[in-house]
Amino acid sequence: MRPSLDLVRSVTDEQVLRALMHRRRLTRAELALTVGISKPTAGESVRRLTERGLVADTGERTPGGRGRGRVGSYYALAPALGTALAVVIAPEGIVAEAVDVYGDTVARAGRPAVPGRVAAAFAEVAAEIDAAAAPVRVAVVSAADPVDRTTGRLVHLPDSPFLVGELDPAAVLHGAGQVIVDNDVNWAARAEGRDLRDFAYLYLGEGLGCAIVNDGEVRRGHSGLTGEIAHLLTEGPGGRAVNFIELFGELGLRRPGSTAIDGPRLRATPAAHPAVATAVGGVIAAVVALADPQEVVIGGSWGPALIDDIRAVTGRAPRPVAVRAATVTADPVLTGVRGEALDRLRALVIG
Repeated sequence: MRPSLDLVRSVTDEQVLRALMHRRRLTRAELALTVGISKPTAGESVRRLTERGLVADTGERTPGGRGRGRVGSYYALAPALGTALAVVIAPEGIVAEAVDVYGDTVARAGRPAVPGRVAAAFAEVAAEIDAAAAPVRVAVVSAADPVDRTTGRLVHLPDSPFLVGELDPAAVLHGAGQVIVDNDVNWAARAEGRDLRDFAYLYLGEGLGCAIVNDGEVRRGHSGLTGEIAHLLTEGPGGRAVNFIELFGELGLRRPGSTAIDGPRLRATPAAHPAVATAVGGVIAAVVALADPQEVVIGGSWGPALIDDIRAVTGRAPRPVAVRAATVTADPVLTGVRGEALDRLRALVIG
């Protein structure tokens, strides 16, 4: 059965929009060449998209004349297609960016993550971005806390080093259209593995976390707590079973008055590295037994520094697995959040 004319037009219009997203401005002749359609078909698609307010004539023209052919008009995506909001809530502070459909950052705001003021600071940066880059059509939020997959609210677990407090990001961003909330480790895994199908991402920093990616999808579990490894039993000093998070207290590697792990002190204490690597190896063995990843990626502020010690331990495990350091090291969480925000904004425009 041949596809309907409406379907053919819809597919053509999507291809034209995607071409303009990546090339920014094109004439109808250039669109025809880029998409692989005839010039009349490209012209009709531009007409339809212009009528719908998705494409606009930029007012720019090709040189043309005197043997150079006809003058061509440059078309681009309409300027009022809106933006996507990318927000990261972390111990280091709250950062928000607005990205346009081309992936450019058009506005940025930040606030300190002061305990007790996180929710207020989050609302402030969201309002600042909204005033500078409206309309915001989709918002993607990362939080350094577990996230309830049903409600999008933050979940508080014992010994969490960074308690945001009661916060419902969707309620704060009620005017943003779509609101997607997930924890920081899952976003870092997305940034690391956009082309990977099956892997585990261990975040070893001030806090401890793990993202499980299977068949290209992050797995969250019934309530969104898949990968919360802090209380996983592993091997401690002297071969004793110990909760993973408690090991760092026993070794004196926590920040004063907090359950947060002191990464600089850990890296500067080589005598503690074998015990930490052994505990990490026990966590990896459990992850491999349950999730069967193709490889394990180590990220976070101190994890990659111990990669050789960790490999030495995992190499002796009953089910060895490839272990490597994360390759995305510059703002991996924001990279993952920004990428998802851009993908969803483009999907809204095309849809």
